[in-house]
Amino acid sequence: MIFLRWLGGFIILFWIIGLIFKIGGGFINLLLLFTALVFIIDTLLGKKKGI
Repeated sequence: MIFLRWLGGFIILFWIIGLIFKIGGGFINLLLLFTALVFIIDTLLGKKKGI
């Protein structure tokens, strides 16, 4: 699931770039929604590591 977190980070980065330069429009917002869903699923289903 670490890969999904990296992927989510890149999508959020592209979303911020899209906001700054006013490009991408609705596509960037769809990617952000997808990223939020992946993060929630990862948080709920991710295995907790013991200390």
